[in-house]
Order: sequence, then structure tokens, then C-alpha cells
Amino acid sequence: MSGRGPHGRLADSVSSYLGRSLPGPLPKRWERFSDVVLLPSDAFTEGDWPGFREEGLWRAVAEGLDASRLGQMGEVSGETRESGVEMLLGDDDWVVRRESGVDYGYNLTKCMFSAGNVNERRRMGEIANTGDVVVDMFSGIGYYSLPILIHSRASHVHCCEWNQEAVKALKWNLQRNGVEGRCTIHEGDNRQAAIELDGVSDRVLLGLLPSAEGSFEAALGVLKKSGGTLHVHGLARPGSHDEWSEEITAKLRSIRPESGFVITELVRVKSYAPRWDHMVLDIDVN
Repeated sequence: MSGRGPHGRLADSVSSYLGRSLPGPLPKRWERFSDVVLLPSDAFTEGDWPGFREEGLWRAVAEGLDASRLGQMGEVSGETRESGVEMLLGDDDWVVRRESGVDYGYNLTKCMFSAGNVNERRRMGEIANTGDVVVDMFSGIGYYSLPILIHSRASHVHCCEWNQEAVKALKWNLQRNGVEGRCTIHEGDNRQAAIELDGVSDRVLLGLLPSAEGSFEAALGVLKKSGGTLHVHGLARPGSHDEWSEEITAKLRSIRPESGFVITELVRVKSYAPRWDHMVLDIDVN
């Protein structure tokens, strides 16, 4: 068994546990980090697998994949973007991911983390200018703020977040990475935080899916009167990226018609769902 690949080892371990032929297809992919394996949401749900979903099966899966803990992805839900992960094996859901020199600690079942956004997190760490003041309107556990704090010379980052579990993780992450002195956390609705952050920011992150439109006016308000840059996340149909960027720009212009809006970058982050792409639009406002 040791000479086989991970799919072969998984099949061997599960078959040995069952003592019979497999009652359905095995997952073809999964996500691994630390001592955890995260299975996709449809793993062990097809065929007759539902009748075998018990601790013994999960121990066999974990052994085959050389993991100590096992979880399964679910749907991100609610306004606070709560994780849909279910722990199948292991009581402790606290994990630490290390990515591009950044440690992200969080509770798997309470906070989300998209491994597919790695390039955008890295890009944020490279794009901030020396001395920038940044406002992250939807900071979560620090997905984009931490790379900025660690890899750029931005002077300060203001993190807005209303999910209390994400705030707890963010505080831990700031301390773990040694950057808490350059960050202020604003708990609660970012539209309220924007009132005290009026005109302070050179750069604003709007990293909410499917749309951050509800905070467009607040984001424009926190930009310095001399202008700055917005990084707007959203969803667009493949082949309609330019149309989406024009729609976003038009909505921003309708809020502040006296300003100029110049698109400087349009980035496809990843496929988000069938026929939807996760996009980021960089817009200079002056």
C-alpha cells in the first residue's frame, strides 16, 4: 500500500475497513493542510455511501490520507459568512494555515477560507504603496489585510468585521504575525465604522461575495479627499468581465458623480460556481 498514490491508498484503506466492494465512488480531490484533510461537499454522498457514514469510515479515510482530522466542506451561509465545514473526525476545529509567509489561524467550522484565492492574497501584499492607509471593509480573519501588513510598507490597516468568530481569529492572527501595532479592528457594521474613518484611506478593499454593493457609498466616504484606489470583488459571467466592470464603475459614479473613475486592473481570481467567475476590479478614484 505504501508504494501507491494517495487515491490508491485511500481506496485500500476504505476497502479494508468495509471488507467488501466500495458502495459508491471515492472523492477524486480534497484539500490538505496541517494535519487536516477537507473533503468536498459531495464526497461519500453518492451511491450507497450515506448508509456507511460513521466514525469507522472516517477513521479509515483519515488513515488512507495520512491525516489526524477530517472535515467536509459545506455552503457558506448568512450575512456574517459563516463556514459550512462539518468535522467528521476530531473534536478540535482550530487550524493554522501558513501561506506566503503568513499564518492564518481560525476555527474551521466557524470561519471560511478559500484556498483558491491565494494569488489575490499575494497580489494584495505586493500592491500597497509605502505609507498607505488601508481600510478593509470585510476583513474576516485577515485574508487580504495580513499580506498587506506583512509584505508591504503600508503605514496602517483598518479592519472592519462583524462576525465575532472572525474577529477573534483576526486578533490572534495579528499577534501571531507580529503586526498588531499597525492595525485597528472596527467591530460591527462597516457602514458605521466608515463614519469615524471618513477621508482617512488611500486604498479600500471590498472583498465580499457575491457583491459588496451595499458598502460602496461607505467605501467612497473613507477615501482621502485627494482620491485613492478601490479593490472591488464580485461575480461575473465568463465572457462578460468587461461588462461587469463597467456596471460596477457606473454604480460608483452614480454615488459620486463629481469624481473620476479609472479602471487600472481587472483580475479573474478563480471559477466561483458553474458559469460564474470571482473577479476583482481595481479602480482609481479622483
